[in-house]
Amino acid sequence: MSIEQITPKLIIEGADAAIRYYTDVFGATLQQRHEAEGRVVFAALGLPCGAVFEVKDADDFDTDPLRLGGRGLLLTVVSADPDRLAERMAEAGGEIVFEVADQPYGARQGRVRDPFGHEWIVGRPLP
Repeated sequence: MSIEQITPKLIIEGADAAIRYYTDVFGATLQQRHEAEGRVVFAALGLPCGAVFEVKDADDFDTDPLRLGGRGLLLTVVSADPDRLAERMAEAGGEIVFEVADQPYGARQGRVRDPFGHEWIVGRPLP
């Protein structure tokens, strides 16, 4: 058995707003979007690096983790300019959790919480 791909799906209250946010800050492109009864049931966003992630509106079956008192997903993004990416995310409505800085484990990283509660470690390896 071999795994060919893993694709994260973010459950969000307000998927269309999230699609706009990720398009603006990550340069994502909307590859597919399907709705039923006025709610986004599936949307695929492609990133310039070729990776894909998905979003959907929360519903009775897939509850937004924030509404349950939980946390969103924690995802890692490698960027040539993590400082600028974190800045863009914050300017678009995200919140800096940890400032981007050189870390003792050989990376320049920080963490940003997007407006939908998901947190993104943004960074790059140090030479």
